[in-house]
Amino acid sequence: MKIWFNGQLHTRDTIERGLLEQGLHYGTGVFEGIRAYATPRGPAIFRLAEHMDRMERGAQKLNMTIDREGMENAMQTLLFENELDNAYIRPIAYYGGGPLHLDTHDLQTRQAVATLPWKSHLGEDKADLGVRMMISSMRKNSCRAIPALKLCGGYVNAIIAKLEATRAGFDEALFLDDDGRVVEATAENLFMVKDGQVTSIEHPDALPGITRDTIRELSGGDRRSVKIAELLDADEIFLTGTSAEVAPITQLNERRYKIGPITRDLAATYRDIVGGRDSGFDRWLTYAEPGRLAAK
Repeated sequence: MKIWFNGQLHTRDTIERGLLEQGLHYGTGVFEGIRAYATPRGPAIFRLAEHMDRMERGAQKLNMTIDREGMENAMQTLLFENELDNAYIRPIAYYGGGPLHLDTHDLQTRQAVATLPWKSHLGEDKADLGVRMMISSMRKNSCRAIPALKLCGGYVNAIIAKLEATRAGFDEALFLDDDGRVVEATAENLFMVKDGQVTSIEHPDALPGITRDTIRELSGGDRRSVKIAELLDADEIFLTGTSAEVAPITQLNERRYKIGPITRDLAATYRDIVGGRDSGFDRWLTYAEPGRLAAK
């Protein structure tokens, strides 16, 4: 398995970093989760530009500059180097070097890209069986405290909430705010369906999901704030995320849901698009080319 680190390709086991990297101690880093899919034209990265735009916004919050072109070239090269048609792609940038204070102006930015074989973190059977979710006792990080972007340290919040859910026998946790408004799950946005109307659930503390944006465009539904009572009264609810794709919810606390036709149709349409079987959405696919690093 090869990884791109600070502009060079390495084997996974040859990269060594010190234990006093600031990013390790304080979570001062930014990352993305991106998917590549096998298509009739070879591996294609889904919505690469939008993912990297979001990563740059996160880097700017940390006063960090990333090598976007180098990372994008590395992603394409690594798909071929690691012989992957379907993959999860993880670009990350974090602060390293220097003393362990909270100033970052004299620190170095470390950058890496990895491509990995991938199955949904919720389980590959969840598209057919559904996801069991509980309402978390925790609150999501406020966007007034930590921007709703993929900043490394902010995900401790989601990890603790997910631990609470899995220990209780559920697959996923749902964040609410203090007013009972739905925020998001630990790694996914939410949609609901009521009387055939699809609603993208919006909240300022939720990550601006790229899969959410995709499904919103495909469904033509509305987008608004939703309280938990309305969610519990919905006909269908489902999650969207890069790893989860479109995953139906079949249980929320004690409330049970059927996997409805709208959820199934949107999931099938999404799979056709990412798999390059719907030419109307080719604009969302970056077809990988070997040797991109050498061509730079």
